[in-house]
Amino acid sequence: MTNFLIIDDHPLFREALGNAVRQAHPDAVIFETMSIKGALHILAERKGIDLALLDLTLPDATGFSGFMRLRETYPRLPVAIVSSHEDQDVVSEALSLGAAGYLPKSTSKSELAQAIDCVLSGSVAVPKNFVGSSERGDTDFTQALRQRLQELTPQQLRVLDLIRRGYQNKHIAAELKLAESTVKAHVTEILRKLKLFSRNKAVIEIGKISLPVPRKRGGKGESAPLEGGDHKPAEAGGIAKRR
Repeated sequence: MTNFLIIDDHPLFREALGNAVRQAHPDAVIFETMSIKGALHILAERKGIDLALLDLTLPDATGFSGFMRLRETYPRLPVAIVSSHEDQDVVSEALSLGAAGYLPKSTSKSELAQAIDCVLSGSVAVPKNFVGSSERGDTDFTQALRQRLQELTPQQLRVLDLIRRGYQNKHIAAELKLAESTVKAHVTEILRKLKLFSRNKAVIEIGKISLPVPRKRGGKGESAPLEGGDHKPAEAGGIAKRR
């Protein structure tokens, strides 16, 4: 059972968003509020919220102020912004601040459902017309990506290598002996640190370069370099279906 918190001051849109949530997760438990104050109260009373869906304009918050209050109080809570603002700079800022996704209110119900599922899998959902830095022709993108890779922990590098090789989250969990929820958290942090806003984009970009060598779990020594290129996932993993 998945728990959602919808934070929006328009009753009709809360209803529409709730319908989109139930399309992706029929057994979802949905809490609703029209303010950040109400959201903080619900979060204090109800543990185990899996995803918050937040409007940027509320009676007690404007811009990213409400988002930042949620992040400061509950830093581990995934928060996806659902807004009528579709400016690319606003989307970029939201993602740089750590939003789990940015969903325009003009998005269809079926697309919202897909985006919500994407976020819950650990990926970062962005508008279909969003253009990242690499697509904008940034010639330094690969170099910048190599530098960002240095920010990943050894465990995150192992997770990233398995993503690149086509493993699904549950098979990464089995391979690394982790809880699937832990893998999802790693995937989210990997994408944020690398500024790659989809799992599929990570596979494409990381496939072009070699990954840094993660330290062995014992602490001493190094494993073989994690080279780019084609890899065959273990039979249990199969090829992941990517969005």
